[in-house]
Amino acid sequence: MDEHTFAGHNGRSVVLDLCFPCQSFWFDTRESLALAPASTLGLFRLIGEHTGKPNPTDAELAKCPRCKGRLRLTKDMQRMTRFEYLRCPNGHGRLTTFLEFLKEKDFVRPLTPQQRAELSQSVEFVNCSNCGAPVDVGKAGACSHCGSPLSMLDMKQAGALIDQLKRADRTGQPVDPALPLNLERARRETEATFAGMVRDSAFLRDLSATDLIAAGLHAVSRWLKP
Repeated sequence: MDEHTFAGHNGRSVVLDLCFPCQSFWFDTRESLALAPASTLGLFRLIGEHTGKPNPTDAELAKCPRCKGRLRLTKDMQRMTRFEYLRCPNGHGRLTTFLEFLKEKDFVRPLTPQQRAELSQSVEFVNCSNCGAPVDVGKAGACSHCGSPLSMLDMKQAGALIDQLKRADRTGQPVDPALPLNLERARRETEATFAGMVRDSAFLRDLSATDLIAAGLHAVSRWLKP
């Protein structure tokens, strides 16, 4: 894994270990909470710039980089979203993929039938964000290989996070990275955003090369570049 240094609270530095080939990173205990707002923005930009199809790995053989203990698969839930990660049995930290990290932060949600219909007008097949298998958008709402539902990045949720982090970085105020938005309002706004994105040439180009969530992450990365 590659080490990346980010600014933390109170002038401290936080070193995160990232592996771009397997699309995952290692969090030492409470490291994610120690990131300064600007560093959280930097982390999202870094994920967006390097997201892609993960290389197959044998997760059962993964070991803690601190104590070499065998990592244990852990299933959890944030609000109504299920996610999983590999944790150290001795409490040193956890290994999580980019996709599972986004699920944990409530940034990923299944496509609605309306969104599937909208998307099918532009593309016939998309790659599963979990295993990479092709999915016929017009016929299936989930991957036939791994059972994962067709999901997308909640663009309004991501946009709200970016706005709040920018404000917090200027004012030094604490940030709630979960951002509990009004769900019905977010649903309506995301529908409108998605309808516009599926006609955007850059989004469609990224979609053909990756998957729905990766294409959304690339879009977020473009927002952050200025």
